[in-house]
Amino acid sequence: MAIHIPVFDHSSKPNVSRMPSWIRQRLGGDAAYGKTASMVKSQSLNTVCEEAHCPNRAECWSRGTATFMLLGDICTRACGFCNVKTGRPTFLDTDEPRRVAEAVAKMGLNYVVLTSVNRDDQPDGGAAIYAELLKRLRQDKPQIGLEILTPDFQQDQQAAVELICDSVAGGQLVWGHNVETVPSLYKEVRKGSRYERSLELLALAAKQVGVEAKSALMLGLGETKAEVLAVLCDLRQAGVVRVSMGQYLRPSRMHLPVKEYLSPEAFLEYEIEAKAMGFVWVKAGPMVRSSYHAEEGHVESIRVKQQTKDENNAE
Repeated sequence: MAIHIPVFDHSSKPNVSRMPSWIRQRLGGDAAYGKTASMVKSQSLNTVCEEAHCPNRAECWSRGTATFMLLGDICTRACGFCNVKTGRPTFLDTDEPRRVAEAVAKMGLNYVVLTSVNRDDQPDGGAAIYAELLKRLRQDKPQIGLEILTPDFQQDQQAAVELICDSVAGGQLVWGHNVETVPSLYKEVRKGSRYERSLELLALAAKQVGVEAKSALMLGLGETKAEVLAVLCDLRQAGVVRVSMGQYLRPSRMHLPVKEYLSPEAFLEYEIEAKAMGFVWVKAGPMVRSSYHAEEGHVESIRVKQQTKDENNAE
């Protein structure tokens, strides 16, 4: 049995105000939602949609998309914003890549997003599980769009990057790793993580052939606009080309309180700033999460490639 460790209690700290009118969470109920839910359950899979109580689960599952969460449902770290269970895992499911690959095939997905808990108990941080699954997915459908949202692989980032990139044989891959917040809030928000280490992983991933680096920020935890813009600059310098920004929503009273609810207009300003910095894919809004509409970048990439091919043939 895993030992669950209570690491924070912010129940005495209220949110800054009541949730504003522009925060809306849709309820699911259509056929596609039910099919996705059934597939996840039948294959005994974990999704970040469920474990992290993502507010967009209904919308995404109704579109037939889900973000699969690898390496179990117990995280070895204890971030103050996250609803995923924390503790000491005692089991590594080596059959997980096969089951996820089967689910992807049965769902007929053209774009897959994979994430995981932190597994600091494993020498490779779980990189081998990512690699095995990516290899299976690419073999089953060579043109499938692949996106990963990984831990920082603090044990050996170089080895993890090489292993994972080798598994897709030089094909296209979006490598996401979320910095989540600004450096001044790391000790409270991301215990066990370091801002500089996250940037190092992103920079390493961005240098690989065929890889586009991606990151994300939660806003409303007490950061300033200047701090957010500084993080965006750091991400661009690290080679990150995709970024998303969304409103932090408190999963429970045991988690960090919301310090500010940003308006849709404020998110639009950040989106404009990010595009001006050179990010090629930007999503910013109160309900945006790191894998929200992630497949849009893949669809756009295919469209641009086809357009370029047509133009070259016409010459």
